[in-house]
Amino acid sequence: MATQTPAEAELAALLVEVLNLEDIEPNEIDPEEPLFGDGLGLDSIDALEIALAIAQEHGVEMKAEDEATKEAFATLRSLNAFIEANA
Repeated sequence: MATQTPAEAELAALLVEVLNLEDIEPNEIDPEEPLFGDGLGLDSIDALEIALAIAQEHGVEMKAEDEATKEAFATLRSLNAFIEANA
């Protein structure tokens, strides 16, 4: 498992809180593993909840039709990079 940066750890904690991931600790989320499908198994509703939380917490708007948004949701690391690039 790759090591989370401090910003990734903060984002992982936000994901666990927003999505009520009771069986997962933030430090257990591998920043390079997929968030959807075989990774954490998130779905499109989870993506909406994450996007809303990111908008509230970081002021970064994520548009569903934007290709960069789709790429950002690949992993915790890519999601954090998107936030940092757009904050």
